[in-house]
Amino acid sequence: MKNISVFCPATIANISCGFDVLGVALESVGDEMIIRKVDQKGIRITKLTGQDLPIETHMNVAGVAGLALLAESDYEGGFEIEIHKKIKAGSGIGSSAASSTGAVWAMNELLGRPFSKLQLVKFAMEGERLASGVAHADNVAPALFGGFTLVRSYHPLDIVAIPSPPQLWATVIHPQIEIRTSDSRKILKTNITLADGIKQWGNLGGLVAGLFTEDYDLIGRSLIDHIVEPIRSILIPGFDKVKSVSLEAGALGCGISGSGPSIFAFSKGEETAKKVAGAMKEVYKKIGIDYDVHVSKVNVDGVRAL
Repeated sequence: MKNISVFCPATIANISCGFDVLGVALESVGDEMIIRKVDQKGIRITKLTGQDLPIETHMNVAGVAGLALLAESDYEGGFEIEIHKKIKAGSGIGSSAASSTGAVWAMNELLGRPFSKLQLVKFAMEGERLASGVAHADNVAPALFGGFTLVRSYHPLDIVAIPSPPQLWATVIHPQIEIRTSDSRKILKTNITLADGIKQWGNLGGLVAGLFTEDYDLIGRSLIDHIVEPIRSILIPGFDKVKSVSLEAGALGCGISGSGPSIFAFSKGEETAKKVAGAMKEVYKKIGIDYDVHVSKVNVDGVRAL
């Protein structure tokens, strides 16, 4: 193949108790990209629609991730990349991760798959480093593997795929304000109490166990964040109210998607997920903030060819 078109899914990261280690891919929203093999060395971003983002290779997350792959490849040519953004930058649902993973996944396909998914995660993490200042994997891992993923370790990198219960649906509302990941990291504490750590580890273990056993009640009980949410939620207007009405509408749990401002809720079944979406909308209608809403099942495949 000389070119390939791909769908790059949006993702929810952190998932309440899983800061920087847990993420899930979504089916209903994502970017589209076209990648071409060319004889000219290096990478060029030839087209970018949907968002006002840099097209210079070293300033674009797809370009940086792609260069990381090329540095480890024997390929002597290069690539041209078209990016059609459907995920808004700064939305908290993995906009930079979608571009980074889409680029390296497509390049790997065009080269005959010389790299494993784990290696592709490492390359895509360089795009995240550019976007947020930290090479985290909790968005790029689910975007590449599909479904839920756990980053068991960063050194060495160890990704664990986690099954998704068949009736689990996500509702995500994006109030039209922007919170930069790099800024939202600056306000976080670098130390936590042992008591908070114990509660957080218990919830993370409970959430993973609930996903494996398809125990929706356990999933709901475990979607509690004692460390990050209390700090970051102050940056999101209406957060507490959105969380309250989501739970009243039947959601299993609710929290901040990534670094925000998007808020996610998990529900058992599409009908409840749509009811949660309606409740979330009413909060921002009253506040007077525009919003986007996505109701989605879990994307179990990750990045895929179109």
